[in-house]
Amino acid sequence: MSTATAELAQQQIIDEFSFFDDWLERYQYLIDLGKKLPPLSPEEMTDDRLLSGCQSNVWFIAEGDASRLQFRAHSDAAIVSGLIALLLRVYSGRSAEEILATEPRFVDAIGLSEHLSPTRANGLNAMLKAVRNVALSERG
Repeated sequence: MSTATAELAQQQIIDEFSFFDDWLERYQYLIDLGKKLPPLSPEEMTDDRLLSGCQSNVWFIAEGDASRLQFRAHSDAAIVSGLIALLLRVYSGRSAEEILATEPRFVDAIGLSEHLSPTRANGLNAMLKAVRNVALSERG
């Protein structure tokens, strides 16, 4: 994980997506990002780690403490896996304070708000909420 700030990670994502002319290319890029996610072991993919609010299955694991939180996640859906990859780039490896101070501006900036189906948007919001809730609980 890079030591770049969450804001810099967001800007890099925005810059990467600006290279694509249409949403078919952006969706393909999301799918490609998702394929690069490190897999979770079958033992880690338990019901207690499933996020509610996602139409597809998303297993979410948080580790660490307020000074550095690591997130790992996996989905059985290709585009959702890509969304996970983006969230992990922005939020994983950060302090609870930095996570809570970082609004996910890349979501609107790259056009996800307009181009995700309502169910995928709900899933993205559930993942963002899970990240923030862990940061809130670790911050104390």
